[in-house]
This record gives sequence, structure tokens and C-alpha cells, in this order.
Amino acid sequence: MDFGVGLDGTLQLSYEQQGQLSAEAAKLGYTQVWTPEGNGEDSFQLCAMRWAATRDVIPGGVTTGIGVSPVPLRTPMGFAMSAGTLSKMTDGRFILGVGSGQADVPNYRRTWSMRGTSTLGLMRDYVTTIRALVRGETVDHEGPSITYHGARLNIDPPPRTPVYLAALGPEMTKLAGEVADGVSLNWCDLDTIALARERVAEGAARAGRDPSDVKLAMYIRVCVDEDETAARRAYARAMQFYALGQLDAPPRSYRAHFERMGFADDLRRIDDMRRAKAPADEIIDAFPEAMMRRVGYYGNAAGAAEGFEAVAKGLDLAIVRVVGARPGIESARAAVEACAAATK
Repeated sequence: MDFGVGLDGTLQLSYEQQGQLSAEAAKLGYTQVWTPEGNGEDSFQLCAMRWAATRDVIPGGVTTGIGVSPVPLRTPMGFAMSAGTLSKMTDGRFILGVGSGQADVPNYRRTWSMRGTSTLGLMRDYVTTIRALVRGETVDHEGPSITYHGARLNIDPPPRTPVYLAALGPEMTKLAGEVADGVSLNWCDLDTIALARERVAEGAARAGRDPSDVKLAMYIRVCVDEDETAARRAYARAMQFYALGQLDAPPRSYRAHFERMGFADDLRRIDDMRRAKAPADEIIDAFPEAMMRRVGYYGNAAGAAEGFEAVAKGLDLAIVRVVGARPGIESARAAVEACAAATK
């Protein structure tokens, strides 16, 4: 198993601090540094900066990755150009993860002028064309979202960037096994990881591929603080955006994912509190410990490595997605250092 560190904008780290923490992670034995992406800072540039910061620690630097970039933000050629350039710059030490964003939400599709109505079709189009482009192929593709005729990436030799697909539901996970180099999981327990492995294998078989060629990667949120209440609340705040969803709307994406893991009743109780206009801190404190511990870790440093490893079983790449209990680099560093024992 490989181990990585995931840093995001909620940590409020300067560019210098991101580089510093990336280098420290490399010294501790982590082999990869990852970042998510939204419609803010360009994550390809963040990856390049973090990779450069590790070259004095590890010959050639560590691998970096984006997990994940929503596909409405770029064309397949745009992804291939940026990913290919970064792969060439780092001598192949870059992984591109892409996802559908909120493509199942009509307003989101309108905002980004997304063609077609099938999220599966959208992701098949993107992953298929991006992978073909970075392999140096001339692409002729007609799909519900993408039409290319004679498109080719002019990077020689071809960068062959691995492309991971973000997946939660069964059909998207099978699609990853069919067309991607890896699957980017998120907020999963051990049973869900094992089920994802089975679905990847099913998709790979459909395409005549070896399922072992499709890697399972996952962010595992870790928040470390000697004040366990502070760690718990920061962790729950990171979870609530994903787990709750829009009040009184049909369960979509992550909400449905948490319900499939058996937490529907717990989330309904929190929904009742939201309808009753309960204070924000009361809603945060209502997140059940069982749900949070199943998919990550919060608490003191002494238990972090064991808690992280307990969730990581069955993965090919386990990424400590750092959750800061407090602003600043020291809180982020605490999680990175506490989980480093897992890399040994």
C-alpha cells in the first residue's frame, strides 16, 4: 500500500507552508501529496509547487495528484495538456483524478453549460478521451458530452498520465474498472471499500482488463488535537457538507452514499434538528461517533495511526486528508506526523 497526504484550502496554508509540509511529509515516508480542486486556485500549479518542494528530500520528488477535479471546469484536451505537462515536468510523478462534481443537480448543469443528461455518459466521455490523449492516440469520439474528430495531444513522448475516476455508486465504480486507471473513493468504510473492489473487478471484466491494473485510492480524513472536542467538531464540520445535503431534497450523491452505509436514521434525526432551526454547534455535536469513526479519525495523536490504518484496509493508496482543528500549519502538521507510523 502507498501512503499520501491530502492538503486543501480549508487549512489556510500559504504556498510556502504547503511546500514546507509537503517536504516534511516526504521526510516522514509519505510517497504522494494530493489536492482537491474546485473553481478556485489551479491545482495543477499547486501540485507542481508541492512536487518541487520535495525534490531536496526525495530524488526526483514525490508523486502528486489531484483528487479530484470536476470535469465541467475543463475540456478533455485542457485536462490532457495540463496533466501531460506536469507529468513531463515530474518525470511521470503525477496522477489526474476527475469527477462529475454535482452533475446530478440541474442548476449545476446549467451553470456550467453541461451537455447531455447522463452522469455516467459524461464521465465515460471524459475519462475515455483524456486517457486516449495522454497515451498519444488520435481521438475520434462521439458521445453525449464530447465530440472529437482527429484530436491529438502534441507532447512527445506521450505522457501516459494515470487517470482516476471519482466514484461512489455501483455503476460509477464499475465504470472506473472499465475505463480508468484507478478509482478515487471518499468517505468509505471497510465494507464499502471491499464492495468497490468487487465492482471494479466486474467493470474490468466487462472490458477484458486485469482488475489489478485499476488502483483503489481514498482520502481518509484525520483531525488531530489533544482537545478531543475541538478535533471532533472540526471533523464533523468537514463531514456535514457531504453527509447532509440539501434539506428536504431527494438524497443525491454523498447523502445517498452515507445512507447506503446504514446511517439514514442518524441523518434524518439531524435533518429534524435543521428543520427546527437548532444552533449550528448542536447540529455538529449531533453527528454520531459511530458514523465518524467508521470512515476516518479524530482525537489525540497517540491513536491517529491506528485509527487511520483501521479505515485504510483494502486500499492500494491511502491518503491522510488533513482536517485542521485550528488554523495554521501546526494543526495540519500534527495530523501528518501522527499518521506517519502507518507508512513504515
